[in-house]
Formats: sequence, C-alpha cells, structure tokens
Amino acid sequence: MAGRLHVAPVLVSLLLAWACQLRPTVAANTDIGGREADRLGRLPGQPAVDFSMYSGYITVDERAGRALFYWLQEAPATAQPAPLVLWLNGGPGCSSVAYGASEELGAFRIRPDGATLFLNKYRWNRAANILFLDSPAGVGFSYTNTSSDLYTSGDRRTAHDSYTFLVRWFERFPQYKYRDFYIAGESYAGHYVPELSQLVYRKNKGVKKPHINFKGFMVGNAVTDDYHDQVGTFESWWNHGLISDATYRLLEAVCVHDNIEHTSPPCDDAYDAATAEQGDIDPYSIYTPKCNQTSSSLSTARKNRRIRGHYPWMRGSYDPCTESHSTVYYNRPEVQRALHANVTGINYTWTTCSDTINTNWRDSPKSMLPIYKELIAAGLRIWVYSGDTDSVVPLTATRYSIDALGLPTVVSWYPWYDKKQVGGWSQVYKGLTLVTVRGAGHEVPLHRPRQALKLFRHFLYGKSMPKNGTVV
Repeated sequence: MAGRLHVAPVLVSLLLAWACQLRPTVAANTDIGGREADRLGRLPGQPAVDFSMYSGYITVDERAGRALFYWLQEAPATAQPAPLVLWLNGGPGCSSVAYGASEELGAFRIRPDGATLFLNKYRWNRAANILFLDSPAGVGFSYTNTSSDLYTSGDRRTAHDSYTFLVRWFERFPQYKYRDFYIAGESYAGHYVPELSQLVYRKNKGVKKPHINFKGFMVGNAVTDDYHDQVGTFESWWNHGLISDATYRLLEAVCVHDNIEHTSPPCDDAYDAATAEQGDIDPYSIYTPKCNQTSSSLSTARKNRRIRGHYPWMRGSYDPCTESHSTVYYNRPEVQRALHANVTGINYTWTTCSDTINTNWRDSPKSMLPIYKELIAAGLRIWVYSGDTDSVVPLTATRYSIDALGLPTVVSWYPWYDKKQVGGWSQVYKGLTLVTVRGAGHEVPLHRPRQALKLFRHFLYGKSMPKNGTVV
C-alpha cells in the first residue's frame, strides 16, 4: 500500500543476483584517505555548485559481503555548521538515490535527455547536510555477495545494517560525529525511520557521550500502523469517490486485520476490485495526470499499483516522467564511475526499485506505535507530515494512526501559511507534531518543493508551522 513496484523482467533479476555474487566486498575504511577517496568531483552533466559531495560504500557485514551505498550532499560553507540528516526511501526495495536525491529533496533534477542535471532551487541541503542511503543491500547501488540475502530481507536486518552503516560512516566522517543528527524518510520508511531511531536511541542509552548525537526523526505519508492505516485508507478512497459502497464494505470486512505486507487471498481480491473501480489514475497523486509513456512494464505496474515501491509519474510544474530519466542517467557507465558506484563495472541494469526484495520481504511488524511511545517518552523531536492528495498512504490513514497514540493536544488544528497562502494544516501534540501539505501527493518535496523546504526548516528549528505569511 505504500508504493507501486516496478516489475522488472526476470532476466534483470537474474543479472542482479549474478552481479551481487561477483562484487568484491568493500572494506569499511575509517581513515582520511578513505573519506577523500569518496569525494565527488563533478557528475556528468552537472552544473557548478557551492557545496561538496561524497559517495561510496560502507561494508555492514563482511561475512555476507553486504555493502550499502551512500551519497552525501553537504550544506554550503555559508550554512555550516549545519545538522546532518539521513534520508531513507521505502518500498520496501526502492532507492533513496532514485527518489529522494533525484526527484524530491536532492540537489539535482535530471533533464529529459537522461544526460544532464539542473539545480533544485528548493534542495534540502540549503538547510542541512543530507545523507542519502540505499537500503537494504540489493537496492539501488547497494549490494550483497550472498545472493540469498535478496530473498530474506526484512525490517529487522534492514535496521541493524543501517545502524552499522551509521557507526562506520561516522568513523569515516568524524567531523559529523557530534553534529545534531536526524533521520527522515517517507512511505515504507515509516517503518525504517522509527525502527532505526529506536536502535540508535537504545544503543546510546548509558553512554556518557552519545555515540550518535541523535535528536529526532520526521516521516512523510508513512506506513505506521496496519489496522489504522487501512481503516483510514479505505475511508479516504470512499470519501474521494474512488470506490463503491460495496467495495468499501468488503475491504473493511476482509482487510483491516491483515498484515499489509502479507495480505490474505480474500483481501487481495478486495484490493483488485478497488483497483478496477479506481481506474487508470495515479494513486500517488489522484488529481494529476499521469506520464503518457507506455510499456509492458507500466501496464504491469498499473495492475499491481498497491504494491509498495514504485513511485509516481506526475504532471504539473514538474516532469511527470522523471523516473525514466533517472533510469537512463544512473545506467550510464560514466555516471557510475563518477559516483564511485558499481565499482567492478559489472554489466547489469540499475533499477529504481527491486522487485525481488519487495516480493520476498520477510518480517514487517504491524505497528510502529509502540516505538513512537518509547521515543516520545525519551523526549526526541518527532514530526509526521502528509501530502493530502495521496491515496496510497492518505492523510486520513495517518490521522487515525496518530490518534491511536492518545496524545494530549498542545495546539489545536490550524492552517499554516506560505507566502500568505494556506500551505496546509497542523496540530501539535505533546511529543509529536502533525503537518499536512495542501495539494501534495505521496512525494511531498516533488509536488510542493518550496513548502516542503519550509516544513523541513521548521522541523530542524523545532518551531511550529507559521500561522501567518511570515517567511522563515
């Protein structure tokens, strides 16, 4: 329900498994030389910039040969010292480089030629140092030398591998070790982010000087609690006229108690009925037309669009076919060399999402609410935001899940403003802030980039969203 996964041809999956087996393990390098080896010069087709970038691999499991790929986009010198923010996309099985870095909050967007880049005016590294991570191994440029890993991924191993990545990454970049550190993400990262946050918090407990200077997390259109998410999703579909009364009742009867990652056959049938009634819309942004590209893979994606992972093609002030541009760009050998990615140069097709990982996902807890309660009690900063035109993890679902926490209200529901226009609505609870973004779909920084940057700055400042047109 959190994404629509691109179903790659079987050949691509076989090549991926073959590639994983052949890649050498990249040892965790903790010296300055290792850091400097990761420094990016200039990507092919990149405009001049006033900030530094690094990218490369951190080995998280030597025995299995699992190594995670990262891309750090630092804030400009004029904005330093700035916080460090780890960004995670979901799926499960989708690349943070493909989505977060390339069509949402990253420094660059890819032009339709698939060869040149232009600067994103509302890039989040204007306010913080942004660390994009492809996780788990087998996603994007991250890899494993143990091909069975591709069929046994799950929440728990993803969290532990990501924690190991952080520990070793801070050894390579000690200048960030005591910076304020936050974790952010969207969609199925509604699992990744709180799970990793809990692990960091628990590992820090009892340590005189925190190993990681963790301050809090933020998630958007996030999978949070299977029961409440599904109740809210079905209600949202019905309220927006996307499904019939009968299908609404059927979904409520057979799906609400299922695990979203592992639904029952009757629930699958009910979802199929809902998909047929919704028609050929983009469920990630229900009011915008779709990219007019056609292919067999797109047709398959339409049939399976409730599967998490395949993010939207959209139209408006943005390019609706941006995903196809990234597929061309990141498969260019000169781009991979510049990124220090695919270090052995194996000829395989880079994809935005891994069908193999998505369809073989193992453990997926039904609720993140116990983690929220633990981390709220710990006093961490927690923000949840939601684009209000998404039908995959709609605002109604998020509101039901947050309401289930039973938190006292500090500031009641109110409109917040951007340039004297309503940017969305917000409610501040004791220990958590909820923010909606008006007119945004599943990928808020793609649809409403200026408002998303404003939201991000307020999160970092720990300040409620503005009740008037004041610019921050």
